[in-house]
Amino acid sequence: MTLSIRSTTPADAPLIIKFIEDLASYEKLLHEAKASEADIVRDLFGPSPKVFCDIAEWDGQPAGFALWYYTYSTFQGRHGIWLEDLFVEPAMRGKGLGKALLAHLARRCKAENLGRLEWNVLDWNEPSIQFYQSQGAVFLDDWRRCRVTDGALEALAGQ
Repeated sequence: MTLSIRSTTPADAPLIIKFIEDLASYEKLLHEAKASEADIVRDLFGPSPKVFCDIAEWDGQPAGFALWYYTYSTFQGRHGIWLEDLFVEPAMRGKGLGKALLAHLARRCKAENLGRLEWNVLDWNEPSIQFYQSQGAVFLDDWRRCRVTDGALEALAGQ
């Protein structure tokens, strides 16, 4: 049994969408998953990609993914990585794939002299919370995430 992590290619767009939908379903947010294969190809593999994806494979078969992008901390004066999505197929959990994906991104942070690796987790997702804590994650309870979308975004933009 072998575990490997690889960067994605445009041919992986259907797989990435499947993982996104599987994650959204697990998080009870499938109604919010609107990304298409065309969106993935454009944004991950276009002329100036701003988002990246790695696939974890178990015995050569895709079993999970990490979709991420670079951030910047003005306080640190350094870039970091924001992990947007981390998902491992339920049947493949417990084999170290999630840990391997996190470690892969941590190694990227170290190699590129990045200051942080950050992500969100839903407050009801106790298995993931425990897993992330076991990997050294610290929860920032004094910070609240803000989001402006749809009509509120249009109003803010002055339309």
